[in-house]
Amino acid sequence: MHICIVTDAWQPQVNGVVRTLEMTRAELVKRGHEVTVIGPDRFRSIPCPTYPEIRLALAGQRTVAQHIEAAAPHALHIATEGPLGWAARKWAMRRGASFTTAYHTQFPDYVAKRTGLPKAALWRFIARFHQPAAATLAATDTLAAELADHGIGPTMPWGRGVDPQLFRTEGPCDTDILYLPGPRLLYVGRVAVEKNLRAFLDCPHPGTKFIVGDGPQRAALEAAYPGVHFLGTRKGEALAACYRAADAFVFPSRTDTFGLVMIEALACGVPVAAFPVPGPIDIVTPQVGALDEDLAVAIAVALTRSRDACALYGGGFTWQRATDQFESALHPVAAPALT
Repeated sequence: MHICIVTDAWQPQVNGVVRTLEMTRAELVKRGHEVTVIGPDRFRSIPCPTYPEIRLALAGQRTVAQHIEAAAPHALHIATEGPLGWAARKWAMRRGASFTTAYHTQFPDYVAKRTGLPKAALWRFIARFHQPAAATLAATDTLAAELADHGIGPTMPWGRGVDPQLFRTEGPCDTDILYLPGPRLLYVGRVAVEKNLRAFLDCPHPGTKFIVGDGPQRAALEAAYPGVHFLGTRKGEALAACYRAADAFVFPSRTDTFGLVMIEALACGVPVAAFPVPGPIDIVTPQVGALDEDLAVAIAVALTRSRDACALYGGGFTWQRATDQFESALHPVAAPALT
């Protein structure tokens, strides 16, 4: 099968959406599928306002249509609600072509935090985007229920996984983390307002705090919290070494749809502390971490959890199973222009 994925989030961006699409594409190719990714790397682009690490493609609908038609896919998946996603959606609707979408990012929450716009209006925009899809893929049951509340559906599950060759308990530990006083408390992800990092950085629990990642809030937070170690972006084995050196992984976000970094940390044997909100409530069990509205309490409890139990549980999230779900959700394009 030839599968076309249209996404506004793609390399060289570093985030959970890109990681999910990269791993899904790799698994699909292993299964013998041909996968074409139409991302912003194919076009001229401009920095996203308030978030310059994300590039917005300057591609008209006709150009995107030409790329899709050149691929002549059997199935079309539109991953994001950005300019490329809307252009691909319009192409599909004009031709009566079936397509699937996915809800990766709490776009209404993010935009509301950055602009002050009402979330209700933003949800109407999101619902309009997804409603024509044959199915919208959701990472958790909680997210699927939220989408249904906003008139988006049908939904189908699409979980996440970890690379067991990379995220494992065996291997080196990052020395920038390992030799500083414990407990060593780690966050990995974007350094941006929607990640609620001040809740972690202000948390009074004793220990040394580490931030791995980059983003628009980094400079301000580094200046405001000189005792916190900002290590920048780490990838591959270097990232896994950061996880392994930590005593607990702290995930302060209240707006994530899943939180891929949580299961990566767990697979490395690191317990998770988070708020009891969508994402963490779907992932973190009492055996591998703790959820509490008092983040200091969650950290204290998480530090008592077995690293072996964390690794066993985290390793159960596989890209093979996640790709099974993605593959089963696909619909034939069945557009006259492609038959």
